[in-house]
Amino acid sequence: MTDIIDQKHLISFDEWSTDEINAVLELSADLKRRRAEGEITDLLKNKTLFMIFFEQSTRTRNSLEAAMTQLGGHAHDLTPEKMQITHGESPKDTAMVLSRMGEGISIRNCFYNTGNRYLTDVAQHSWVPVISMQDDVYHPLQAIADLMTIQEQFGTDLRGLTVAICWAYATSHAKPLSVPQSQMLLFPRYGIDVVVGHPEEFPLQSGIVEKAKRNAHEAGARLRFVQDMDEAVSGAHVVVPKNWGGFAHFHPFVDDEQHRRDMKENLESHRDWTLDKKRFSLARKDAKVMHALPADRGKEVTDEVLDSGHSIIYDEAENRLHTAKGILTLLMGKNRNG
Repeated sequence: MTDIIDQKHLISFDEWSTDEINAVLELSADLKRRRAEGEITDLLKNKTLFMIFFEQSTRTRNSLEAAMTQLGGHAHDLTPEKMQITHGESPKDTAMVLSRMGEGISIRNCFYNTGNRYLTDVAQHSWVPVISMQDDVYHPLQAIADLMTIQEQFGTDLRGLTVAICWAYATSHAKPLSVPQSQMLLFPRYGIDVVVGHPEEFPLQSGIVEKAKRNAHEAGARLRFVQDMDEAVSGAHVVVPKNWGGFAHFHPFVDDEQHRRDMKENLESHRDWTLDKKRFSLARKDAKVMHALPADRGKEVTDEVLDSGHSIIYDEAENRLHTAKGILTLLMGKNRNG
């Protein structure tokens, strides 16, 4: 199986074939079983992954670092302050140097209109696979773990399943578009019907929407957009309440008080976009609730829903480990030619 994927980068699964994605899912499930049975799987013995974090992380950092440990390798936990990035080192120089010292580079950079460009620049100059740990456009590691979790719950034939991806009210921090966009791109490729619910003021990026529509059309799945949370949730098999910050219209780092006031006003006008028990009851009786975490509890979703028997958020979080192991093995497991 490890020969299926040629050396490549993972910025978005939209650049991968279905066979390649299936290889990740199959290997991840196998490694999950082998871990449960106590088997040692040192498939990346003596190999090194450089993890560069421009922002904080719980699941991404720990899933990748634990994955490298369990695979027999080592992960370097890096931040710009621990490197020469803060002194202006170029993406090219960072890529060229780290490529000569290890077998993989992973980066989290979610800064608006910056992160994806930075990852792409590093990937252009890297001799080893570059993996997005989330940027301002994509979060492939979350999307693949979500897909694995859905398959565990509903089987591998997901045609006819409906997933509702719903914008939800939150005030903890301005959350990027990358999670819903990656889910919207990936899920329809597996026959999943996706409904995206969001207020008019908080759209997803138009280019990503068009890409997702093409993916859905090619797979014979449905992708639709509504501006009512009840409508989005109604009849869904899976509901994902998730805030995103409207960065398609607002730049949070611009020192523009009017923009900040507009952003706050738009947010506060949709305080009712919360997944509570009454709203969740509009979904199917056996529906599941998912969330990439951290959840803004009581705002995006109530504790009553998130801690209920319908919630599979911790299965979803655990699968970040297993899918990380599958991805790292497939991308870093080959002998280097550089």
